[in-house]
Amino acid sequence: MVKLLSNLCQITDQLRSFSRALSLPQICRNFEKAAYDPRVADIYLHIDNLSCGWGKLDEIRRHILDFKKSGKFIIGYVPTCGVKEYYIGSACEELYAPPSAYVGLYEFLVQASFLSGESVTLSCVFEKIGVEPQVERVGKYKSAGDQLTCKSMSDENREMLASLLDNIYRNWLDKISLAKGKQKEDIENFINDGAHQVERMKKEGLITNIKYDDEVMDLMRTRLGIPHTKLLPTVGYRKYCNVRRSTLGLTGSKDLIAIIRASGSISRSSRIIVEQFIQKIRRVKVSKNTKLLSFGSIALEEMHLLLI
Repeated sequence: MVKLLSNLCQITDQLRSFSRALSLPQICRNFEKAAYDPRVADIYLHIDNLSCGWGKLDEIRRHILDFKKSGKFIIGYVPTCGVKEYYIGSACEELYAPPSAYVGLYEFLVQASFLSGESVTLSCVFEKIGVEPQVERVGKYKSAGDQLTCKSMSDENREMLASLLDNIYRNWLDKISLAKGKQKEDIENFINDGAHQVERMKKEGLITNIKYDDEVMDLMRTRLGIPHTKLLPTVGYRKYCNVRRSTLGLTGSKDLIAIIRASGSISRSSRIIVEQFIQKIRRVKVSKNTKLLSFGSIALEEMHLLLI
């Protein structure tokens, strides 16, 4: 059983034992292992209140589709069904929701806040304290400093955000229509109708059925031939993380691509870069098995890393 709740974070090795948050690499590796593990018959995926970004959702969805290629079942359960939750759930073989499920398939939006100007919520912060922010812009589409200097969204920033939002929406629409075998126009009409009840989701064929969690468990028990008097044998995602890939024959190639995960802002502080990050990069550099290490971005601090 896998439960996707709230933020999907990328936990560092040092913090893994102290955090109960879901890790994207852990989730993806578990899907991969479960596909090859003969002890795993199905996956029961709980999806509730996802607030992570669309990149992480795409990665999880891709691993769900890869898992389905193994011929095993994956059943989704959505007590809260927003656009992100349904995006993941639509990739499942079957998708169930309780009668009390919240349905909100209409929340595609972007927003921005500003510290200057006539903002009621931010109370004209800089004007009140007598501070004039000065930001050096590289180009008109570099909008990182707009929050400090602008009173409203610039045309260029609005153009960028609108383009990103349209791309996210079109990708969502393409994937949902393909998964459910429906025309894009039908999905759009459903969204434009506004708030819905879960019964409408079932009527439109967007979910398999309306059932409580225990009813879905009974359904799985029947499918697996387990008597209703016995508990359904399950293993949680956290315990399944302890299963080594090598025990399932997933050894991979000797040639490796190194991935060093970093979370947070990049700065020249010795605590983050000199003591930890640079050491990891140097270990990768001298490794005989690692054939590639790739960097993103090109700010001053990143340039410092490239010189190692």
